[in-house]
Amino acid sequence: MAKTSAIRAAARTSRSIAPVSRETVQERVYRELRQALIYGRFEPGQALTLHELAASLQTSPMPVRESLARLVSEQALETSSNRSVRVPAVDVRRLDDLLQARSAIEGVVLELAAPRLRPADFVALRGANADYARIASRRGLLSVDEALGANLAFHFLLYRACGSPVLMPIIESLWLQSGALVRSAVEAYKPDGAVSAFHFHNQIVDALEGGDVARAKAALIEDIGRAFSLVREKLVEGAA
Repeated sequence: MAKTSAIRAAARTSRSIAPVSRETVQERVYRELRQALIYGRFEPGQALTLHELAASLQTSPMPVRESLARLVSEQALETSSNRSVRVPAVDVRRLDDLLQARSAIEGVVLELAAPRLRPADFVALRGANADYARIASRRGLLSVDEALGANLAFHFLLYRACGSPVLMPIIESLWLQSGALVRSAVEAYKPDGAVSAFHFHNQIVDALEGGDVARAKAALIEDIGRAFSLVREKLVEGAA
């Protein structure tokens, strides 16, 4: 009787747990690399070595190669003349190009999202911004990853409300390309006398709740521009 029960239990387990497929491993690798890019864990211009990444991710080179190719197609990475893959280098021209693209696309998405927002969405947005403020207030113990995650959570709560399956992948691609820049901005931010992302996020939510989409869009573009200005200053200082 006990043996029969054990057989039945084993059969139920085999039915409920699917084998890990190669595609599942590839998707996990892709998600890890994608998150590393969004969080700016790779330096601009850094070459990515297939075997080093595979060793770090504890997987074979094949899913890493396929994930890198996917990220190249999304313009998050680029191939150089010797076919190696690297994070795009940053100069003032590229910085301005990304700023213009993000301001235009994210501004349109905010306009689409505005009439679709419900009271629960505003509660979630304010909660995400409160999380950001709580992290930023711990300046001495500030985790850059935590700050980046809280900032991302706020923006994508807003953007997902737009209801556009076409525009969301474009925004995700722009954030992948901007990850190292945003990280650099968070690291360069000095709270004394500077306007923080928390301030602009509050302005966005207040304006949207009040039905003033134009003011919300202006605050969003200021928020994006503030981060890029910090990076621009660092680039100019480095060039000097």
